[in-house]
Amino acid sequence: MQLIEFSTRQYDQMDMLIDGWISEIGAERTARWMVMGRDLDRPDTYVEVVEFPSPEAAQRNSDSPVTSAFASKMVGVCDGPPTFRNLEVTRAETP
Repeated sequence: MQLIEFSTRQYDQMDMLIDGWISEIGAERTARWMVMGRDLDRPDTYVEVVEFPSPEAAQRNSDSPVTSAFASKMVGVCDGPPTFRNLEVTRAETP
């Protein structure tokens, strides 16, 4: 799983960039799902949670030229550098 935290006053543009990445990556997409959340305590701050089936799949995603192009565009709409955290899921629960 990966957590990506970023700050932007241009969230609509970020949303469009994500839609473009999804369209461009197509069948090469290794992420199973993602959830985006807006921080209620820090204005213009967002956290994206992305789930991959394995660390290798996450690495393939990171190595993709489509993802590299997206990351460059992302930096252009962020108010500072995004923070990435790569996590191994040790516990998950569903109701």
